[in-house]
Amino acid sequence: MTQTTDDRIARRNVGLLVAAQAILGSQITMIFVVGGLAGQQLSPIACLATLPISVIVFGSMTTAPWLSSLMQTRGRRAGFLTGAAGGLVGAGLSAYAIVIESFTLFLLGSYLTGIYMSAQGFFRFAAADTASEAFRPKAISYVLAGGLVSAVIGPQLVSYLTIGNPDATVARFLPVYYGAMALNVVGLVLFPLLRIPRPPAPAEGDDRGRSVAELLTTPRIAVAIICAMVAYALMNLVMTSTPLAVVGCGYAVSDASNVVTGHVLAMFAPSFFTGHLIARFGAERIIGTGLALLAGAGVVALSGVELGNFYLALVLLGLGWNFGFIGATTMLAGAHTPAERGRVQGLNDMIVFGMVTLASLASGGLMNCAGGSAVQGWSYVNLAMVPFLVLAGSALIWLAQGRARRA
Repeated sequence: MTQTTDDRIARRNVGLLVAAQAILGSQITMIFVVGGLAGQQLSPIACLATLPISVIVFGSMTTAPWLSSLMQTRGRRAGFLTGAAGGLVGAGLSAYAIVIESFTLFLLGSYLTGIYMSAQGFFRFAAADTASEAFRPKAISYVLAGGLVSAVIGPQLVSYLTIGNPDATVARFLPVYYGAMALNVVGLVLFPLLRIPRPPAPAEGDDRGRSVAELLTTPRIAVAIICAMVAYALMNLVMTSTPLAVVGCGYAVSDASNVVTGHVLAMFAPSFFTGHLIARFGAERIIGTGLALLAGAGVVALSGVELGNFYLALVLLGLGWNFGFIGATTMLAGAHTPAERGRVQGLNDMIVFGMVTLASLASGGLMNCAGGSAVQGWSYVNLAMVPFLVLAGSALIWLAQGRARRA
């Protein structure tokens, strides 16, 4: 294939993946808004309120290795259809758990939702599969920009489906999970239309690439994974607690939905030009900018609990995630061979979502149990960002110094 043909196919695939990110991706923002609130009412212990969110991320983490392997052998379509099926069944089980008020079953449904979340994480890599080197960062960026639509659809669907409902029980969240079921059905139509060739099976004697140990000790791969892990984990740490903090400080559920809407818009709106910025300035500088924005989010959050503080902090948090995560994804995508694709991408997402799982678990504990009030809990959540920002910043500086020494 010529580069022109590659990019024509890539643009078609990107269009389908943008639609999937926009439509199916809405379920994640919907569930992240209500998951902690529903968990707070179903859980026997307040400290476990955000455990359903943590289980979703844990499901994504444990799914990533085998789902990546499935895509390497059976193709992207098989993996994405598996994800949509997991999301459909997971939302259905969660809805039934709400009906019978079973926290255990609610956690099982959350785990299955994590299968969809893991599949969604591979959309960005699928966008790069048929793209030329020049188009690759833009393809990744455009697919993540599909989240801009989900940022509007998801939280606003929550507001529409729950507003005006006088029921104060957990049953008021049922329509949200029914909506998530419907969104997954769309994927069963979209994903068969993708045109991404299945990777060729390795022949006897073919180079199968570096071992896991060799990959993890490759500086560019290691730093890309660290920065992606920190950007995603810190975003999740703060976002998971946000609905609890907003409602705990006396604001309405609709206010929490609107704050999350602003946050997710900030996560994805820059994606229309992030790829261009990476192509011009390099992934390292964009990642560094993202880490600085995440630090700024923490400063604003610690400055007060007015509604304006929540909005500004969550917007900065979204921008920081966008620059940090897209920059790290682009860095990783250019640091491995096609033979190593399944191994590297599965390893990356397992590590990233492993840390995100710990972050979401810590989020509920810090928010509900570290302080005597919502204000104190919110402060602890944001202070917890500091050591991880230092880790990622140090790794980025180390990589830059290594390149300078080799120059």
